[in-house]
Amino acid sequence: MSLYRKARAYMAFPVAMKLIFIEAYIYLAWGRVFKLFPFAKVAPSLGEYMKETPLTCSEQELGQLRQISRAVHAMSRVTWWESQCLVKAVAAMKMLERRNIACTLYLGSGRDDQGRMAAHAWLRSGPYVITGRKGHERYAVVGIFGKEGTRSEEPDYKQPFDKE
Repeated sequence: MSLYRKARAYMAFPVAMKLIFIEAYIYLAWGRVFKLFPFAKVAPSLGEYMKETPLTCSEQELGQLRQISRAVHAMSRVTWWESQCLVKAVAAMKMLERRNIACTLYLGSGRDDQGRMAAHAWLRSGPYVITGRKGHERYAVVGIFGKEGTRSEEPDYKQPFDKE
């Protein structure tokens, strides 16, 4: 697809989706920088080690998960740096963290089609695998990082106001 067609397709999206695309691009850059540091130093920022989050989510959260997944995958194709599984998973995790939605990052190890060792990362929130869905079942899970959402109770605005 030419640059003109890509720009035109981008301009056709609603403003809210454009902002999510921009956010995804920024977090993909952050995820790439994240990969440059030793894993032992950055692992604590991924969440609690060996903790899985619940497999349930609300209908509103499911809509957000789909938008984030779409944005991360779309923007990973236009970055000028490598944006593979770990970078995408970290970017999506940070986007979910910003929205206070619980998620679990899985790190897996296995063999590729040529028999060489390979690693893979995927991110799940609720029942939905946001990034890294393709082929994740071929990998043995070697690490799990869970990040709980800190969504507070919604305020009750239905209470009558004081008449003073």
